[in-house]
Amino acid sequence: MEIKVGIQHIGREVAVESESTAEAVQAELEKALADDSLLALQDTKGRRVLIPAARIAYVEIGEENARRVGFGAV
Repeated sequence: MEIKVGIQHIGREVAVESESTAEAVQAELEKALADDSLLALQDTKGRRVLIPAARIAYVEIGEENARRVGFGAV
């Protein structure tokens, strides 16, 4: 799924493609906001993105199901 994070005073958002569930991402976000720590997201290639919770403007969590691509039968 795609996760987009808007950061205060930054014109571009951070986009991460992750295999985590929406519930896991939300739990991690809530923990980071409560502790005033870092939001840690891991992408599909194993890289970690760390974002200070105090600077997060918004988080957009995309669909958990992968989109189908191609011209196959539905």
